[in-house]
Amino acid sequence: MRHAAIDPALFSDHRQRLVASLPPCSLAIVHAADTLPTNGDGVLRLVPAADLFWLSGIEQVESVLVLAPDAVDPVQREILFIRQPTEQLATWEGHSLSKDEARAVSGVATVRWLGDLPAVLHNLMVTSEQVFLNANEHERASLEVEQRDLRLARQLMARYPLHRFERLAPILRRLRAVKDSVEVDLIRHAVGITKRGFDRVVSSLQPGVMEYELEAELIGEFTRNRAIFGYEPIIAAGKNACILHYVDNDQPCHKGDLVLFDVGASYANYTADLTRVFPVGGRFSPRQRKLYEAVLRVLKSSIERTVVGANLRDWKRASQVQMAEELVKLGLISSEEMAADSPESPACRKYFMHGLGHSLGLGVHDIAPANGPLEPGWVVTVEPGLYIPDEGIGIRLENDILVTNDGPVDLCADVPLEPEAIEDWMQG
Repeated sequence: MRHAAIDPALFSDHRQRLVASLPPCSLAIVHAADTLPTNGDGVLRLVPAADLFWLSGIEQVESVLVLAPDAVDPVQREILFIRQPTEQLATWEGHSLSKDEARAVSGVATVRWLGDLPAVLHNLMVTSEQVFLNANEHERASLEVEQRDLRLARQLMARYPLHRFERLAPILRRLRAVKDSVEVDLIRHAVGITKRGFDRVVSSLQPGVMEYELEAELIGEFTRNRAIFGYEPIIAAGKNACILHYVDNDQPCHKGDLVLFDVGASYANYTADLTRVFPVGGRFSPRQRKLYEAVLRVLKSSIERTVVGANLRDWKRASQVQMAEELVKLGLISSEEMAADSPESPACRKYFMHGLGHSLGLGVHDIAPANGPLEPGWVVTVEPGLYIPDEGIGIRLENDILVTNDGPVDLCADVPLEPEAIEDWMQG
């Protein structure tokens, strides 16, 4: 693993939280992610399955966690199955976890080779009253490729048709939304690495520099800090910033442009997600500053509304109303358009057409209940934006916010945000 070791007590606590949410005589099964093919015999680098990592810290292919908290034999209440190391695997793929190493990472006392899974699973199946199987139920998931969890589900349903099968994903969605202090610290660390990446970028942001050269500065800083990109970076100069998911990053930055950076380091699989906008040349024009300050006001107010009990629909709606008011002041929409504003047809939609934020953690769009309500321990992004293609200006500002009983805590508070601070940062 690239990152420093994590205390396995974190994963033991997560398993205890899951077990406490299961009914008696339950069996729960969670798989590692597949290695996905590219072209020819190529494959993508493994992206660890977030659910398995959250429960065990394991980042190795072909791993399976089986939880049977009421099993008669205590040894079978938590079992981690891993592939057995061989000389051929060591030659072609490198080191595989030993049983002792898997125990040390996960805190699971019983570790067995993957070949033992069918016999052990049959024994647990016939003594369990309900079986909780996992699946990717993220509301924006792409489901064209069938995952290991679903392949096992089909096999078990065919082999044990009289069993009662239940969904594990809704339970994990609720549990994983609430981060504990260790997880928050890992996100803070990822934010800090991202900030150091911005430190390198601002010294390189001169007229004529290419977007990909700025991306290279971020890659270097992230790699030095044992991190990777948490998602495809958006480095968008001028009108490119009006493309919400722009990832080509292959155009020059011209004097007078604004450059939007939507990037986040991923450290130990926990991802930061920040967006900042910098003026090429180091100074905002009066028009750019006015637009920037409008987005900043919506950001600050939205952060203040990121409180325990807020539901996400109303939270987003409040930002739309406020942005529409800003657009009237900017002369971008009329008072009549503002008066016709509604949840179904927001007056700001032409210039602010996306959501306000999302849960953050093991992945940039971490799982969480779709409408909240927000609870202590949630970490969410807040990211209002304003996009004017006719002017070649796109501005989005984004911070990562921890929800607490004492109010929102900005995990990005050390990353400059005010327009004067941005200019000073670039001059410095």
